[in-house]
Amino acid sequence: MQRLSLFPSILLSLALTTPAAHAADPAPTWLASWTASPQAVWSSYFLLPSNVPAVLHGQTVRQVARLSVGGPRVRIVLSNAYGKVPLRIGAATVALAASASAIEAGSLRTLTFSGQPAASVAPGAPLVSDPVDLSVPDLARLTVSIHLPQASPVSTFHWDGRETAWIAPQDQTRAARIDDAPGMQTTTARLLLSAIQVEAAPGAQAVAILGDSITDGATASLGMDARWPDFLAKRLAPHGVAVINAGISGARLLSDGMGDNALARFERDVLAQPGVRTVVVLLGINDISWPGTAFAPRSKRPTLEELTNGYTQLIAQAHSRGVRVIAATLTPFAGALPGTPLSNYYQLDKDALRQQLNAWIRASGSFDAVLDFDALARDPAHPLRLLPAYDSGDHLHPGDAGNRALAEGTDLSLLFTNQSPKPAYKAVLK
Repeated sequence: MQRLSLFPSILLSLALTTPAAHAADPAPTWLASWTASPQAVWSSYFLLPSNVPAVLHGQTVRQVARLSVGGPRVRIVLSNAYGKVPLRIGAATVALAASASAIEAGSLRTLTFSGQPAASVAPGAPLVSDPVDLSVPDLARLTVSIHLPQASPVSTFHWDGRETAWIAPQDQTRAARIDDAPGMQTTTARLLLSAIQVEAAPGAQAVAILGDSITDGATASLGMDARWPDFLAKRLAPHGVAVINAGISGARLLSDGMGDNALARFERDVLAQPGVRTVVVLLGINDISWPGTAFAPRSKRPTLEELTNGYTQLIAQAHSRGVRVIAATLTPFAGALPGTPLSNYYQLDKDALRQQLNAWIRASGSFDAVLDFDALARDPAHPLRLLPAYDSGDHLHPGDAGNRALAEGTDLSLLFTNQSPKPAYKAVLK
């Protein structure tokens, strides 16, 4: 009986230590504010150079990324998604970017991983840093520096970063700048860094853009945040809505290309990213046009049914996670890539399939909403071509003006439900 009389007291003690007793102190809400989708580094036999060293050893990689939504704390995600061996991280830092590779005085923060300044990224895995107190404003540019003390094969990257990254000898993670370091190299690819997350208010949300080189920004001005998701991020930041770019140049919906097919990477690059409530899908032009070109000379072009079934599978994956799916129609590409090994990228029968897919996107009712980028980007006088003012010059990718037009032509009410503006987050260094 004495043991039984103690039972209520034990229950009370347990109740006082359960999470419910600490409801006044909710866990932080983390929001994906920037991403670069991981890709496997291809061999030297591929049509395009990888632009990265085969091995990093005793070097520091410094990269700059522009966030969409800010917050009082940040954490980074590194990726070894395609690696076969662990990657040793000797040191890592994050800071507000000043200019070039320089960091803003007083903003440097040491990153730790499970409380330690060094860590290993397991083969095939990501590595999430501990949060650091670094108050960052909306649309802030952050500098992330990573030192790799051991021989580290470069197996995972993001090929088209649209930013300069610096690779300098020794541990320079705390250096004020490294672009003038002896032995310094540069690349426009992303290495290791795959995401930056910010601490956000409860209910914060992100829009993910799943796409190919048009979304990845293949012809956008380097270092100018001039991809169409960048312009969209600027429009959505005052509403507290982040935009993450899950575009990969050369990406396809159904088949692997310069990255895994969209159905295979959708979970990792979109659905697993914290805060994603809506995804915009702009994919399919490479599925239609790669077969028969130097990229895929022996591949068979997919049918309309195969393409629509692929889209339907994306919708099913997203809706099972409560994520809305918005489709963007495929933009015109007549005369694409002239004077290159891919000059047969455009053909009339390929364009016919593009138009059939666009008609299905518009009329099927399968999506939560549709963005008619085809109508927005085409030349009214020549509807199979991009409007000259929007054309980068290769007749496939919009230039900076075209990217801005796509973002500004997007109806924000389709992307999120609550459009009450929030005050822009302003950072205060501590």
